[in-house]
Amino acid sequence: MINLLKTHFGYDEFRPLQAEIIEHVLAGRDSLVLMPTGGGKSLCFQLPALKLAGLTLVVSPLIALMKDQVDALQANGIPAAFINSTLGPAEMARVLTATREGTIKILYAAPERLAKVAFRNFLAQVDVSLIAIDEAHCISEWGHDFRPDYRNLKILRQDFPNSPVLALTATATATVREDIVRQLALKNGRTFVSSFNRPNLTYIVKPKHHTFEALTEILGEHRGEATIIYCFSRRGTEELAGQLRAAGFEARAYHAGLDHQTRSEAQEKFIRDETAVIVATIAFGMGIDKPDVRLVVHYDLPKSIEGYYQETGRAGRDGLPGKCILFYSFGDKIKHDYFIERMEDPQEQARARAKLTEMVDFCESFLCRRASLLQYFGETPAEQNCANCDICLGTSEDFDATEISQKVLSAVARTGERFGAGHVIDVLRGSANQKVVERGHDRLSVHGIAAELSVYELRQIFGALSARGLLEKRGAEYPVIGVSPSGRLWLKNREELTLPKPQKPATARTAAKSRPLSPTSREGLTGQREELFQELRALRKRLADERGVPPFVIFGDISLKEMALRQPRDLDGFADIYGVGAEKLKRFATTFLATIAAYLDTHEGGRQENQSD
Repeated sequence: MINLLKTHFGYDEFRPLQAEIIEHVLAGRDSLVLMPTGGGKSLCFQLPALKLAGLTLVVSPLIALMKDQVDALQANGIPAAFINSTLGPAEMARVLTATREGTIKILYAAPERLAKVAFRNFLAQVDVSLIAIDEAHCISEWGHDFRPDYRNLKILRQDFPNSPVLALTATATATVREDIVRQLALKNGRTFVSSFNRPNLTYIVKPKHHTFEALTEILGEHRGEATIIYCFSRRGTEELAGQLRAAGFEARAYHAGLDHQTRSEAQEKFIRDETAVIVATIAFGMGIDKPDVRLVVHYDLPKSIEGYYQETGRAGRDGLPGKCILFYSFGDKIKHDYFIERMEDPQEQARARAKLTEMVDFCESFLCRRASLLQYFGETPAEQNCANCDICLGTSEDFDATEISQKVLSAVARTGERFGAGHVIDVLRGSANQKVVERGHDRLSVHGIAAELSVYELRQIFGALSARGLLEKRGAEYPVIGVSPSGRLWLKNREELTLPKPQKPATARTAAKSRPLSPTSREGLTGQREELFQELRALRKRLADERGVPPFVIFGDISLKEMALRQPRDLDGFADIYGVGAEKLKRFATTFLATIAAYLDTHEGGRQENQSD
């Protein structure tokens, strides 16, 4: 298997759990695999497919994902194909014939196609050795991306009772995992759970103040790098994309309301490095197999932590650094509430409300972002300071919070511990809105005692007090803020307390500059190496365009970086580059070596600079 791994994929060793999963699959047993985006899930069925006698059938939810993966497999010398609505009758017949004759090893199909009797009859004529189900969380109503068509997959169990099933997903809570196992009737199976940690990603939550100006500064520092910006609404994506174009950024909108041609064109240009910035709803991304996304921005609040994790997971899939920035405002929660209130199914409504509350808690927490994500998915973090999120990188000093904390806890208690943070903040700031007046809270002694602080500053203090265990949330459907037993004891003893100093609503420039934003895809490259890297990128783009495939199918950024750093001069040196397998060595080595040699001959200092390190 190591030989196959090097020959077809150019890797010298497996990533964690891959070898174990592959052995389990080859033994003919069912599996559920949870592995973060970029963790190498696809290899867990692509490599066994080369060893198994018959066909590996891959159920994949999106056409774009099928095409990208098939392009990549074919570039690695692996016979693969897909069946979907983009194929004409002649091409469809060719693929079916090749599959029936056994010359196709991996066939991709959408879950909807399994409902078609003709396709089921076709599969009955084929030796199906393995069934792989990608994005398996879509089968569960408890998941964040439920798709009814995934329920068709039960048919595969009936038609191929002896073929092992491999279900794969990047995001699933314990409840969703149990549901996947039950829905797919995984037997004699095993669940493999890789770490959810993505150490190459930086997680940052920023206040939603002067947001557009802050965004353009961030994009300016990542100009030319692949970026996805997620917005709440279709209208929002189009408006923001237009504003960005007016500000000098090549940006395109993507959402389900656009016609098929417009969506396909936007996606294709992004995949082929012709458009750097895509502004999208959550309709974009699940089928995007682009490894070199360097920046993911949530311009609006995501509706669940699972969704947030999966969307941020599209950054840095090649293992190089990626940045994930979320602009947070409590007002965004109210937009989600509006749609939750209109859900007809009470259970669905309760689930959506609970997931949104968890997302808000994440944004308002003063705990390490990475640790919070890992704990959400049931993983114990190795440490509580990751040194790679806004909390752990924070430079804000502590301040004496004794007095303001007494005011906050007193206000929570005096209002009866029956309200959310928003109402208590209104009381603290001296609001005379209808709800405050109707409840008589404008006559309380705590009314207006923190009028000098903004809503945003008070929300940070509430978050810090919750993190310290002095405040607690109660109730799932409509959570309220209460004073915890520890908080009551603290109030009684009147002890001193320090908290992180809250950020003030900032000007656009200081808001954008509040955290260091180092370049992400240029680390380790300076001077002539950087110039060579750019020349190799241009060569990759030209070769990709000639073949009608995305640039990353030729080589990923990590391979080009290694070429620029090591500057190989012969086939042996090129074969040692990460991601260079036998097929790519044969197809591309001569061209890339010629470009490297020409560059070094023109810039005589290149080799000396490399050797001097």
